Amino acid sequence: MASIRELHQQLIQKERSAVEVAHEALDRIQAVEPKLHSFLQVTADYALAQAQHVDAKIAAGEEIGLLSGIPIGIKDNICTKGIRTTCASRILENFVPPYEATVSQKLMDAGTIMVGKTNLDEFAMGGSTENSAFQRTANPWDISRVPGGSSGGSAAAVAGGECIISLGSDTGGSIRQPASFCGIVGMKPTYGLVSRYGLVAFASSLDQIGPFARSVEDAAILLGAIAGHDPKDSTSLKVEIPDYSQFLIPDLKGKKVGIIQETFGEGLSPDVEKSVRAAIQQLKELGAEIVEISCPRFRYGIAAYYIIAPSEASANLARYDGVKYGARAENADNLMEMYTRTRAEGFGAEVKRRIMIGTYALSAGYYDAYYLKAQKVRTLMKQDFEEAFKKVDVLVTPTAPSTAFKAGDKSADPLSMYLIDLMTIPVNLAGLPGISIPCGFDADGLPIGLQLIGNVLREDQVFQAAYAYEQSTDWHQKTPKL
Repeated sequence: MASIRELHQQLIQKERSAVEVAHEALDRIQAVEPKLHSFLQVTADYALAQAQHVDAKIAAGEEIGLLSGIPIGIKDNICTKGIRTTCASRILENFVPPYEATVSQKLMDAGTIMVGKTNLDEFAMGGSTENSAFQRTANPWDISRVPGGSSGGSAAAVAGGECIISLGSDTGGSIRQPASFCGIVGMKPTYGLVSRYGLVAFASSLDQIGPFARSVEDAAILLGAIAGHDPKDSTSLKVEIPDYSQFLIPDLKGKKVGIIQETFGEGLSPDVEKSVRAAIQQLKELGAEIVEISCPRFRYGIAAYYIIAPSEASANLARYDGVKYGARAENADNLMEMYTRTRAEGFGAEVKRRIMIGTYALSAGYYDAYYLKAQKVRTLMKQDFEEAFKKVDVLVTPTAPSTAFKAGDKSADPLSMYLIDLMTIPVNLAGLPGISIPCGFDADGLPIGLQLIGNVLREDQVFQAAYAYEQSTDWHQKTPKL
């Protein structure tokens, strides 16, 4: 599949038109969607109208940007004006936003072609995309397996060739883990680098929008387009956004790479460990100095996250009460019955579970014992990372402890599902940038991901390390046969 730069050259040299590119993407979607179910909604008319606009600019001799005419999928928890945004939930099944998210507005202005809204775990709560109220997305490498989650639809769409790039959101690993399972690149930026305006909130202190792509360069280009300060988002950072592609250097001379000791050992698949160890050796051969690092509080990430995230979800999802927008239970006898029935009928099991955990953790008598203590652990984890980055430029871990599991394998055991995010959650708690890149395959031919973590706002170093590794291997060039 062509890269962003390759497609851009074809468009400006008039070897292909944007409408042709859009038709190719839509034809591919039509061909593989019966197997993958990546999209909740395919926006064919919208995509072709955007493509015609790009072609008109080219015909008029106007200069177009790198992303003009590039097919993209948008996770369905990002608001798109006039286009249904469901969060894969019955409670928002017919919700049509009256406004555009900042990221999708930026991409519209850049000339991208949105081919559809991608499937997810309901309200981004899950690690397998099995919690969608509407359909289960399959992994393109083996359709009996999950694509990861919660951004499984966005990951599967890119891996399956349905679009060149896509957007996901990452609260505890929801971009990096599906990128690992689907054998593509997934980037979670520094918290606040990308506007959350128009992203339907799950856990406001953790959520961050980021790119999926087939290559590190494409991910860097997409991040550059969506990053930047937004006055509509009070958590948005006022920082200059560099051209991330200038940091794509194919060697690591003078760089120090830290290996987090706590991410190896019990619970890690032997195939994953073997591939990640080989990747670390490759980083060394590229000129990096390898340093063993201890982050002793890393292991407490899941415990802290599953108090903080559900607590914030409990507060954020209180707005879905059947009054202002979204679904409303019919024939209720009074207001309280309308509230309770709307939420009982509208929310799925995982969302209800997290709301109940969060409400309990925030309740009088338990706030200090649970929520406050989890926030203190979060602070200690940040301190561990700060100490680590005094010694190294980037940190390396496996992205996930295993490869993609069979659909249904973990449905009856929420705790084992939560453990899949063991490696990714601490990065969200500390607000750091992290990327997952392909680094091999297991005995079943399933992709394995390598996670690279940077210090706050050091996306440049993360991209450099990821690009250097990617260019010295051919893992990213392998594609599933659908």
